Amino acid sequence: MPHTIGFQCADHSRCKTTSLAQAEAHCASRGLRLTPVRRRTLEILLAEHRALGAYDVLAHLADAGMGSQPPVAYRALDFLVKAGLAHKIEALNAYTACMHPGHDHTPAFLICRGCQTVAETDTTLANGRLGAAARGAGFVIEHTVVEATGLCPACTEERA
Repeated sequence: MPHTIGFQCADHSRCKTTSLAQAEAHCASRGLRLTPVRRRTLEILLAEHRALGAYDVLAHLADAGMGSQPPVAYRALDFLVKAGLAHKIEALNAYTACMHPGHDHTPAFLICRGCQTVAETDTTLANGRLGAAARGAGFVIEHTVVEATGLCPACTEERA
C-alpha cells in the first residue's frame, strides 16, 4: 500500500473500478451489505478525488432516482464511514472515498484550498512523535484526525 495517494491518478477509470472491487470484497468478507444506494454513494465519492458534502451526494442520488430526502444520503455515508470505505473530512464537513479500503490505517488528508481536491496519506510515520508523546504521558490514542490545507500541484502551478 503506498503512503500517499496523489492528487491525480494516471487512469481514473481503473482507479474507480479497482476501488469498487476492493469495497465489494471488503463488504463480502465482513458480511456487510453494499446496497444499491450505498454502492452508488461510493461511486459518487469515487467519481472525483475531492470531498463532497452530504447534500452534493444527495443531489446525485436524487438524479439517479434513489431518493431525495437527506436521511438517504446520511445513512449511506454513515455506513461507508463505519465500514471503512469512506472518510469524513472534518474541516470541510464533507466525505471522500477511502483509498485503502479493508486496510487498517490511520489516514491524514491533504486538502487543496483551491479546488478542494483531497489526497489521502497514511500517517503511520507522522504519528511517531505523537504516539511517543502520548505514551510518555500515559495516554492511549484511540482516534486521530489529521487534515492539512494547502495547494495541490495543479493549483500551485496555476497561481505561479
